[in-house]
Amino acid sequence: MSCMKANKYLQKGYTAILALITEQPKKERKIEDIAVVHDFPEVFLEDLPGVPPKRKIEFQIDLIPGVAPIAKAPYQLAPTEMQELSNQLQELLDKGFIRRSFSPWGLPVLFVIKKDGSLCMCIKVTIKNRYPLPRIDDLFDQLQGSSHYSKIDLRSGYHQLRIKEEDIPKTAFKN
Repeated sequence: MSCMKANKYLQKGYTAILALITEQPKKERKIEDIAVVHDFPEVFLEDLPGVPPKRKIEFQIDLIPGVAPIAKAPYQLAPTEMQELSNQLQELLDKGFIRRSFSPWGLPVLFVIKKDGSLCMCIKVTIKNRYPLPRIDDLFDQLQGSSHYSKIDLRSGYHQLRIKEEDIPKTAFKN
């Protein structure tokens, strides 16, 4: 109820009851407090040591038959972005996640500012409006009744997928 409406009712002589409802702040749980994380620390690493081991299933990139390799010119980056790109590429090279390539494929690099102000390197690979975004009310309907939520660190998540050797050239980017 708005303040003006409440004032109007009070002037008409209605009785007003004021209730202050507070909620006890919940103790924020840390990931280390979860039993399964505590019991299997080798699975929940803070940082990935290198390329994942070979597995029965590897990520593959299926293409429409006959499609020509896509190569786009690099985007112009600000000096701070160039420095960050250099740092991130060196880190990825050192860990073995990327390697130098002469692939006919190549997409531009761009940066997105994260909530903490740091820069997240992205490879522009999407086709604009190819798939419509889900409606926000549909998403909230799907979450109704849920009590646990998580977010995935996609940087590490991406590097946990081993790519089929013949598909690696399709993941090239230009800087």
